[in-house]
Amino acid sequence: MGRLLGLAALALLTGCTLRPPAPLQLVVGCSGPTCPGLLRYAFDPQSGRLEASPAQRLPLANATWLVVDPGRPLLFAVDEQPQGRVSSLGIGARNELTVLDSVDSGGAEPTYASLSEDGRALFVAHYATEPRPGGSLSLLPVSDTGRLGPVRQRWRQPFEQPGSLRQGSSHLHAAVAIDRQLLVTDLGADRVYAFDYRSTTKGPTLTPADPPYLAVPTGSGPRHLVFDARGRHGYLSLELGNQVALLERQGTRLTYRGPVDLDPSPAAGDNRLGALHLSQDGRFLYVARRGVYNQIVAYRVREDGGLDELQRHDSGGEEPREFTLSPDGRFLLVANQRSDRITVLRRDPAGGRLQEVVQQLQTPAPATLRFLP
Repeated sequence: MGRLLGLAALALLTGCTLRPPAPLQLVVGCSGPTCPGLLRYAFDPQSGRLEASPAQRLPLANATWLVVDPGRPLLFAVDEQPQGRVSSLGIGARNELTVLDSVDSGGAEPTYASLSEDGRALFVAHYATEPRPGGSLSLLPVSDTGRLGPVRQRWRQPFEQPGSLRQGSSHLHAAVAIDRQLLVTDLGADRVYAFDYRSTTKGPTLTPADPPYLAVPTGSGPRHLVFDARGRHGYLSLELGNQVALLERQGTRLTYRGPVDLDPSPAAGDNRLGALHLSQDGRFLYVARRGVYNQIVAYRVREDGGLDELQRHDSGGEEPREFTLSPDGRFLLVANQRSDRITVLRRDPAGGRLQEVVQQLQTPAPATLRFLP
């Protein structure tokens, strides 16, 4: 009798320990005429596979950038249209998304947004294809419940360069909040602008820092920017220069350390960098290449912030605009926009190398991917 009870207890314990982990939730934004809206997919963290059909679909077209609030159940989405908008969404107990607000973003074609560290301000960068109005930056106040107020501040640096295809005017591409600063990349003007952030009882505000910007090599086209956990070493994708720029930040002063060439002699034709992200432990950097190559390039990060190339891996499709790592670092998911496909790649968290394709999920024109907390 005791033996039977022991076996039953063991079976019960084994059943508990073998219970599969709950699925994670991946939110996918898309763009273009085939975009069905904002989609939420269930993701199995054990197998690395997404459910074939979305669990939820919201009528938010051209949501090409998403921001997850780290401290509140909130998600923010830009609407990359000539008359830009930005929406705030609540995340329910069962991960269902509900639109709380949708307001004018204050510019044309918003492509990036970030939250201030205190959560009181949303910064929105507008790419603006046309020289007029040109790229601009907006600050929108955010309430404790996630409601968005009207644009509180709008900033634009006039810049025109007639005859240039991609750099004929200012094109703000990213707005990265770090400590009490905001760093904004301008692909058109080859600059990274710096602002100081303050929040008082009157509301959040930005003022140009001293110096107001960092110049990068002419024609390089700065796109996306990430920093390590200490905020000291930064990595900037130079979309047109086919390089990753190494930056160093001491206090509030930003320094250009130099570039890392992805190819000393790149192939002729369309050859652009896209997104870049650090692994959760900060030991590896991944960079998307679009056009001729369609790759994810992996680097090992040295103690001094320098980069050693580790691997080049096919992205699994065309135009890898964005990618994200699963929370446990075991998978890397790529938004291959032109192929209408999300590619899931297995990853070795210890060594940083990308491995085989786990899944190819067809979904129209994916542009951005974010896991819900």
